[in-house]
Amino acid sequence: GRNCSVLQEMDVIQKRDENCYCYVQNRTVHLQYLWSTLQVKVNSREVFRFEPISEKNNCRNSETVFEFAACAVQIFWKPETSTEIFISIKQYGEDICFKIQPFKTETYTVSVKREMLDGKLLFLFVAGIFLFHFANSLSRSTKFFYLSGIILGVLALLVFVLLRLRRFIPRHSTFWILLSGCWMSSLYFIYCFKENMQWLWSEHRNYLLGYFLAVGITSFATCYQHGPLTTELSITLFTWTLQLTAFVLIYCGVTIPQVAYAVIAVSLCSKGLHYPLGTACHIGRKMKNHFKSRKLVFKCLTEEEYREQGETETIRALEELRSFCRNPDFPSWLAVSKLQSPHRFAGFVLGSPHVSPAETKAHDEEYGIGSFFLEEQLFETRAESEQDDPANSIHEGDEDDEDETHRQISFPYATDLL
Repeated sequence: GRNCSVLQEMDVIQKRDENCYCYVQNRTVHLQYLWSTLQVKVNSREVFRFEPISEKNNCRNSETVFEFAACAVQIFWKPETSTEIFISIKQYGEDICFKIQPFKTETYTVSVKREMLDGKLLFLFVAGIFLFHFANSLSRSTKFFYLSGIILGVLALLVFVLLRLRRFIPRHSTFWILLSGCWMSSLYFIYCFKENMQWLWSEHRNYLLGYFLAVGITSFATCYQHGPLTTELSITLFTWTLQLTAFVLIYCGVTIPQVAYAVIAVSLCSKGLHYPLGTACHIGRKMKNHFKSRKLVFKCLTEEEYREQGETETIRALEELRSFCRNPDFPSWLAVSKLQSPHRFAGFVLGSPHVSPAETKAHDEEYGIGSFFLEEQLFETRAESEQDDPANSIHEGDEDDEDETHRQISFPYATDLL
């Protein structure tokens, strides 16, 4: 029933007398305005009174809990006096009406500007998505537990104090009633702080920093004394609390409620389908590995691996031969009749080495270091290398030739051995 001026986008209104203004929401939904807000700025040289006007007579007609809380806050809201006021209006929200009462006949300006991407809304939405999907792991983190305690103590001091005094309250019903009252009071203070944050920071910055520092340190000390959560019941309750908080952040982070409901439903479905999807992926990997054609993969052995494998297989084969010869079904008399040294065969079956010390010594003399076979191989390799070298080494200096000759005479096989 008031004769109020209707605000439009990009309006700049200048007046001197008392007047009321309303912004009527556009009911046509456009997704490009998902994180868009309208910024209404009222400024003047002199102090004026800003009073929000609620179009609803009572809060019983509120459709959601958030609308009821906002309506309850507006009941206790007192007119604000200032020289500059900023109002952030969500797209597709409620119609906003307010009244400006100048104390003197001084011109005040009402300007309306659209912000297509509000960083605060986008931050709330992303934080809600992140908090919901990582609530289980965050609830088990010690650092996040202490951080949550500090935030709770700073933003909801009454709730934090009540949780610390829970053991002194005998009845559970009394505790839950007090907890509900503390939460409502905390929400009211948070709303007041949000609306007056700029004024408080500019006028009472020292008191605000002192409050944050004192309450933050006290909250951290209390949480440190209590210790992190250990029981599964407390961790589960903390997880559910984080997920509910994530839903509130998602709802407050978009301007279209239908989109918020859809995102919350998709998040719940994705959380519920986590285990069936994981099982289906595991079965799919098993089936893929079962039906996949197996290709033979050949791997080349190094010299060290070849030597170790030869020694291992030789030892295993000799043990199998001993076991076979110890078998009662083995034709021992027939084998003994064909052997040249039956005593040596019997010793091998009983566990003696298959090579005698004399044979080992003869092998070292023939193929070991300093043997005739090794010297012959070295001489052949040296002769081939001398034939392949070019003749340009003749032009080197005399000192180099003398040093090279000296090295060849002193160590004739050093180069080949290296």
